[in-house]
Amino acid sequence: MDITFWGAARTVTGSQHLITNAGQRLLLDCGIYQGRREDAYRINQKLPYQAGTVDAMVLSHAHIDHTGNIPNLVKSGFKGRIHATSATCDLADSMLRDSGRIQEDDVFFINKRLRPGEARREPIYTEEDAVKALTQFVAQDYGKAFAPIDSARVTFSDAGHMLGSTWELLTLREGGREIRLCFSGDLGRAGLPILRDPAPMPECDYLILESTYGDRTHPPIADALPELEHAVKDVIAKRGKLIIPSFAVGRSQEIVYCLNELIGAGRIPSIPVYVDSPLAVNVTRAFREHPECYDAETTAIAIRDQDGDPFGFKRLTYVREASESKKLNDMDGPLVVISASGMCENGRILHHLRHGIGDPRNTLLFVSYQAPHTLGRKILDGMPFVRILGDEFRVAAEVRRIEAFSGHADRNDLLAWVKPRIKGLRKIFLVHGEIDPMKALAESLTQSGARSVEMPARGETKQLD
Repeated sequence: MDITFWGAARTVTGSQHLITNAGQRLLLDCGIYQGRREDAYRINQKLPYQAGTVDAMVLSHAHIDHTGNIPNLVKSGFKGRIHATSATCDLADSMLRDSGRIQEDDVFFINKRLRPGEARREPIYTEEDAVKALTQFVAQDYGKAFAPIDSARVTFSDAGHMLGSTWELLTLREGGREIRLCFSGDLGRAGLPILRDPAPMPECDYLILESTYGDRTHPPIADALPELEHAVKDVIAKRGKLIIPSFAVGRSQEIVYCLNELIGAGRIPSIPVYVDSPLAVNVTRAFREHPECYDAETTAIAIRDQDGDPFGFKRLTYVREASESKKLNDMDGPLVVISASGMCENGRILHHLRHGIGDPRNTLLFVSYQAPHTLGRKILDGMPFVRILGDEFRVAAEVRRIEAFSGHADRNDLLAWVKPRIKGLRKIFLVHGEIDPMKALAESLTQSGARSVEMPARGETKQLD
């Protein structure tokens, strides 16, 4: 039995972990790498293993850094089933189609700017490839074991990170041996709006653990509402626009939910709010259709409200058509625009930034993690000028950040999740983190009693003894 770590290895994107057991191969996630455009294209275009030799895949959740290269996997010869929760299947239906369109649009944009003699670029995959890949998804319930390959049984439990997210307990059998491996996926935080808290970690022999925030703690979740309230009030006073780059899945719905709560409590005026993302529109429908993933508070709101919708209120508009999106650039504030992508690497947020980043009346509010080298990270790090869609712009708008919205467990959350089982673990593999947070978390886990903690490099194979 062994695992080869092909993605999210000493970085936070591109989750892919390939298990070989009893002559079969099981892939955990198949995410897309996000970063510098050239690096991302090179890493994502060519899979580092033969897709046709993979027998099955198990998916932790629908975020694109965990799902985004599935169409390429299928296009490259993978014929097996992709196992995920029902909510994840529904979210992936919208997200992978959208990702295919983005691949096509990005290549079209790049090819338009090629100099004479430069080679034209092909998309990593198309929307048509994504549609084909979706036919291989199979929905599985929380808490019910299934066998993706003959030599493994898998059970999903709620990871509390996003709608339908899971941590996975794998029981691997080979030659009379039985090994229990837990993959945390992306672990959430207790007390997040909408979602249930993460289920406790199970007894197991090995753990693959995310480490995104392994070196820091988040502000209390209770801080998020006051900070959002102040951002809205300040932009009203300036008569500007509050521009919120936000992941279409999960974070956009959380922001809408919180704005609804602030308006309902009379803490902010009822100003126009626009969710400008066709993907977010589709994803919000999936949120409405999966109340089995709600926590008790959200369930109560859905039951109590007349329309049963925690994601809708007066003066909230979901924008689907591009023509309606363009009109937002000509509107006067105060208003709120929530638009994807969360790291400002593609999508309609780029057009809102082009039109709004140079206006000091506006506020750019970051509510999600910004990976190194992304446009969002450059703005957040205080660069005075940034390039957006090929042109340079001065950053005159106010830049703010609300860290309390983070959907990832922080250092204390991770330690609290692992500690009850830490003595029984033979080894912990840290993934989905930059190297400094990984090192800090490894030290904390060792101090807490972990026998062995490793940080595999990309392409490194580890034996499960």
